[in-house]
Amino acid sequence: MKFMKLGSKPDTFRSDGNNVRYVASELATDIVVTVGDFKFYLHKFPLLSKSACLQKLVASGNEQNCDEVQISDIPGGSVVFEICAKFCYGMTVNLNAYNIFSTRCAAEYLGMYETIEKGNLIYKIDIFLNSSIVRSWKDSIIVLQTTKSLSPLSDELKVAGLCVDAIATNACIDVSKFDWSYTYNWKKLPEENGNDPNFNGVKSRPVPKDWWVEDLCELEIDLYKRVIMSIKTKGIQSHEVIGEALKAYSYRRLPGFSKGVIHSRDVGKYRSTVDTIVWLLPAEKGSVSCSFLFKLLKAAIIVDSGDMAREQLVRQIGQQLEEASLNDLLIRAAEREDVMYDVDMVQKIVNKFLMQDRNAEYESEENKVQEIQRPGILTDASKLIVAKLIDAYLAEIAKDPNLPLSKFVDLAETVSCISRPTHNGLYRAIDMYLKEHPWMSKSERKRICKLMDCKKLSADACMHAVQNERLPLRVVIQVLFFKQLRGAAATSSGTSTPDLPKSLKNANGGSHGSSRSAPTNPEEDWDSVSATEELKALKTELAALRLRNRGDIRNNVDNAAAIIKIKGLMKSKRIFTKIWSSKAAIGENSGSDSSESLGSANPEEAKSTPSRNRRHSVS
Repeated sequence: MKFMKLGSKPDTFRSDGNNVRYVASELATDIVVTVGDFKFYLHKFPLLSKSACLQKLVASGNEQNCDEVQISDIPGGSVVFEICAKFCYGMTVNLNAYNIFSTRCAAEYLGMYETIEKGNLIYKIDIFLNSSIVRSWKDSIIVLQTTKSLSPLSDELKVAGLCVDAIATNACIDVSKFDWSYTYNWKKLPEENGNDPNFNGVKSRPVPKDWWVEDLCELEIDLYKRVIMSIKTKGIQSHEVIGEALKAYSYRRLPGFSKGVIHSRDVGKYRSTVDTIVWLLPAEKGSVSCSFLFKLLKAAIIVDSGDMAREQLVRQIGQQLEEASLNDLLIRAAEREDVMYDVDMVQKIVNKFLMQDRNAEYESEENKVQEIQRPGILTDASKLIVAKLIDAYLAEIAKDPNLPLSKFVDLAETVSCISRPTHNGLYRAIDMYLKEHPWMSKSERKRICKLMDCKKLSADACMHAVQNERLPLRVVIQVLFFKQLRGAAATSSGTSTPDLPKSLKNANGGSHGSSRSAPTNPEEDWDSVSATEELKALKTELAALRLRNRGDIRNNVDNAAAIIKIKGLMKSKRIFTKIWSSKAAIGENSGSDSSESLGSANPEEAKSTPSRNRRHSVS
């Protein structure tokens, strides 16, 4: 912008085309100033009257009988020196947001102070900065950007601080007190589709609170950090708006960030940007979305950010994990790892999530609240959402053939404390792991199946499980047992599903959520099941059961018949000795409906008391 007229004659500098600049004047020049590759043929009087630096240089040259001075390190180079020289001659100079800072630095270098002459260049530039530049939103940002190349001087001259404060002040203005007008480039609103004869493409709309976030994306990360810190210090903008600003900057400055990657051959140069964004994140929950935090975490892993940045992201993600999606959790493992996904990182996040409840209990103890404990931060709904999310994550990572069983089990056990109405998702994950790892041993198959509670499988899941060749035979029997008891209870009195007989409960780990249950004798129990013939017979009966269920025959009668047939096939084996002896004990001691459900399907079998008593004595 053209802002000051400092003289009229001579009106400009001329050039001879060989990097030589001179002033058209009747007076002969008496000094040559060399700036870089350019030579300026000038007059001493106008220069020395306003520049202390040139006074010293000319005095030094006079002692050596030399009329030429060298200026090699002036800020802005020959272009900015010409602006200063024009001011000395009283010519009109053009200052704008792009060159005012470099001109201010050059004037400082040349010593153009008020003590040399009143109304000197430094004074007029400072007036222009305060009265015009910092009052303009865009000009303030432009000037701040230009300070990057001369950063030491920007702080010394306080120009950067002046711009930062001006930008922060404008960003914190109460938007409810004014409107703005702008031309729509987006899809018009219904009332703007040509029906309004007064509509001219420009509408006055309330100013959104985050109107400034896109403009600040033009700043380099160190300047951006200063502006955001100044905005936060003022305490006017909400943490949601600050979070929106950081999100906009991340998407603008990190290539590929929207996909959770960094597209660059030199990803290390983005480390400072990622670390700074993480450092600027508001601590309040909900300031940014959980998906954005996961993208930041993935970026931090790619650019190899420090442990402090990663730990902060893990902590903040854990506070709002219930908002995450399955895709968010799929964090790629490092290239040197054999596994596909970073399961350990997800484990840390889940631990942070669950720690919120433990922290609440700890605070209750510290406050000596004994009779009424303060409820945890987590709601049952949020915990259930996370449990289902982890079930889906387990099903996804189970496809990795290199995933160790211990990582799968440890993560599943982490959320075992969360009660779920159904274990369908967990069953799907277990089945996927068994499918992708067919070489698992009996003990490993038993360990992974302990995670599942057969009582919490839906009817469809039960039908799939009883036909699943990958499941251990004992698990299939458990599913059939509970399916029969559930059907019998529903048709009789509608009572709840009875507990599993003790022998099967112990074989499945007792506690269906953890492998760290009471010790059993796994080899004896598992080896007691005979192999191929009995399994083949079981498959035959299951196939028949599946065909019957496709018809209109009642499921309860069919399932009961299947159970009785399977019992006849494997009657001599110790595993069924334990099963039916436990059932007999329940029937004789409690007389409950559930203990009679299997026997009621075959009255003659129920009357076989000698064999029942004999099995009871064995157990």
